[in-house]
Amino acid sequence: MKAVPNIISIFRICLVPVFILAYFFDGRDIKVYAIIVYALASLSDFLDGFLARKFEASSNLGKFLDPLGDKLMTFSVVLCLTIDMGGLMILAVIVLGVKEACMGIGGLVVHKVAQVEIPPSNLIGKISTVVFFLVCAVIMIFEIPKTIAIVMISCAVALALLTFVSYVRTYISVMKNRESLINEERA
Repeated sequence: MKAVPNIISIFRICLVPVFILAYFFDGRDIKVYAIIVYALASLSDFLDGFLARKFEASSNLGKFLDPLGDKLMTFSVVLCLTIDMGGLMILAVIVLGVKEACMGIGGLVVHKVAQVEIPPSNLIGKISTVVFFLVCAVIMIFEIPKTIAIVMISCAVALALLTFVSYVRTYISVMKNRESLINEERA
């Protein structure tokens, strides 16, 4: 049972190319199949977290796979929307890509250098993921004018950047605490 949350996270990662195919091969304005895949990925995100907590099946691998699945799916959705809408959306893709790469590398550095577990996701990170899902789903479902869609994505990106700041503060705190413990051990 302890492996089930990680299997679900891997399943979500495998849904990324399925989403991309569904998005581009659905000729309708409303991308029904892509939305279904996206919703399934989002439900799997909830399910793997729920099972990990319920069965105390949390692991460093899961703390890596779960956000990786979220970020790959979110990035893919924004990239698909960007290809459709173009323009300023490219900036959102770049900002999200750099932010996620920095967060991933930062989490691994904290894990290796401080020799602690990878810090878990926090409330603002979870809210950011939900907001991104809702914004992207609304844009895919409804005929939203391009300028309003860009504003919606920009707000979601701003929340993602706020999340980034929150995680950087957590990483710095963990590293400072680890440094304090090392200094106490030497004394």
